Amino acid sequence: MILEGKNLRKTYGFDDNKVDAISDLSIEIEEGSFVAVIGRSGSGKSTLLHVLAGLVKPNTGKVYLEGQSLYDLNDDTLTRLRRRRMGFVFQFFNLISTQNVIENIVLPIHLDNGEVDNEYIDEIIDLLGLREKKTAFIHELSGGQQQRVAIARALASKPAIIFADEPTGNLDAKSSQEVVDLLKIAQRKYHETVIMVTHDELIASVADRIITIEDGKIVHDTMKK
Repeated sequence: MILEGKNLRKTYGFDDNKVDAISDLSIEIEEGSFVAVIGRSGSGKSTLLHVLAGLVKPNTGKVYLEGQSLYDLNDDTLTRLRRRRMGFVFQFFNLISTQNVIENIVLPIHLDNGEVDNEYIDEIIDLLGLREKKTAFIHELSGGQQQRVAIARALASKPAIIFADEPTGNLDAKSSQEVVDLLKIAQRKYHETVIMVTHDELIASVADRIITIEDGKIVHDTMKK
């Protein structure tokens, strides 16, 4: 078990306006699996992802990554853990416009004062079809290419797990399929664990396991054969 959430509850608002985004929710994620979390807008799926990724502290409950309790760590230690053991792919690509493709990809490693594995980075660049764009700046790329850079950046530090929050939300149908296929390839080639939030059931269909969230609770949890 690489990731576990126990009795998670996250509340927003106060008094009569209080809303449980997730409510007494427990989840276990197997290492090397590709899990899609689906649900309508406001169902709590993105809140769940952010809580599991150490980005939003739950009101109650525990999250364990590789046996380590995330919310028992101080902020600096948790930040370092996220940089080293987690990769992130968001709907809005969160790339640095003043840096080129390769600089964006290795940024998390530099932030952690780590050593870049150039052979591995070259392999990722080739895998994601970015060889001809290595020195291009972000404004020179299409949306699909920018998301490829974001995936490469997520893989660069050899994380234990990748969190993808609506990674196809700003892309056309063709680019969306390409991006989710690349996440699947990364899962298989590097034995990555991937958790992806999406509202698109077709995109979710590439996952090994599909979890449906409604009103902050898991209502379906289906493992594909």
